[in-house]
Amino acid sequence: MPLSLYNTFLLVWIVLSGVIFLSLFFLPAPYGRHYKKGWGLNIKSRAGWILMESHSFLVMLFLFITGVHQRECVSIVFLIMWEMHYIYRAFIFPCLKSKGTPYMPIAIMFMAIFFNITNGFFNGYFLFHLTDPYPINWFWDFRFIFGSVLFFSGMIIHISSDRILRKLRKPEEKDYRIPYGGFFKWISSPNYFGEILQWFGWALLTWSLAGLAFAIWTVSNLAPRAFYNHIWYKKSFPEYPKERKALIPFIF
Repeated sequence: MPLSLYNTFLLVWIVLSGVIFLSLFFLPAPYGRHYKKGWGLNIKSRAGWILMESHSFLVMLFLFITGVHQRECVSIVFLIMWEMHYIYRAFIFPCLKSKGTPYMPIAIMFMAIFFNITNGFFNGYFLFHLTDPYPINWFWDFRFIFGSVLFFSGMIIHISSDRILRKLRKPEEKDYRIPYGGFFKWISSPNYFGEILQWFGWALLTWSLAGLAFAIWTVSNLAPRAFYNHIWYKKSFPEYPKERKALIPFIF
């Protein structure tokens, strides 16, 4: 695919993220605590999660194997960082996740599969097929260093926040409770905040439009959900801490 055609598709993809952002403020995605009937057939949440998230892992691996930079150190590091996230997200997280809502709509799963395949393609195709190899001195470029700090800081916040949520209830329990500790001191959805931070770090360390598109899409998907999570907490728990924001400490 020529670079000009790739960039055209990528810009359309970025515009579409704005449509999704607005849509999700009017219609929250019906899974987890916002699960609703009426979305057709359902699938077990754990199986659906693995099926939808594993595509990102597989697409990036396939594009690396079929690409032209398999022996380039920087490309190998990019692959490792991406796959580290999706090993956790696609395989570890759903296996550790407490029961909560046991089902998700199959329609939501297929939407997520489409997103993960498309997003994985845009990132992997650029990094391993389109662009020239990143030079070895990219490792001490400010963009790579600072982007990596953001990426791994976000990953730590994301995973530690998931752990706090998981510890709130015993395996046989389904009731929600108010989470405390870590970034929950300031926001209702620090797991989302961490993931957003991760992918803006990715955009910086790869210095790519595809990476930026992923970061924008992450905001488009998670900011509305964080907003609704925050409202749900406040409605469900009269004692919910009033100083907490939804997604960004002290701001939103």
